[in-house]
Amino acid sequence: MTDPVEKVQKALDELHYEGSIIHSDATIFTVEDASKAIGVTPGEILKSLIFMVDGQPWLVLMSGPNKVHSGKIKRLSQGHRVTMASPDYVFENFGFRIGGVPPLGYPRTLPALLDEDLWNFSIVWAAAGTDHAFFPIAPETLREYTQGQKAAVKKEPPQP
Repeated sequence: MTDPVEKVQKALDELHYEGSIIHSDATIFTVEDASKAIGVTPGEILKSLIFMVDGQPWLVLMSGPNKVHSGKIKRLSQGHRVTMASPDYVFENFGFRIGGVPPLGYPRTLPALLDEDLWNFSIVWAAAGTDHAFFPIAPETLREYTQGQKAAVKKEPPQP
């Protein structure tokens, strides 16, 4: 199997990305880990999640602290059944382990939804295939690269 960081680097190269993948001794496994390792707020950390919509994988890209509202994914995708992909599915089908799931580097373009809160930041930080590699990217560039849709997909906090 191809090295996961190499898959992401290849995708970035094909898109003429001008930045670099950064390698860290510190883990970026959780949003909190990544925030500390990179020195940014949790909101600037990109979570790349795989959801299954009627059995097909979709990429859902979230601002770090936000939770996904699966009903919103269902409505936006016009799907009937929406579930989060298992870690085994993600690894077996794409070669990425949880904590290092990137927004790019898949064998084909996945339908993608991007949390509108990502646009609160000029740059967000994405995992690059492992929990020790990441790269900076502007949200609009990320939308272009993924051919995704900016969308309201977060779960709103309960009102007091």
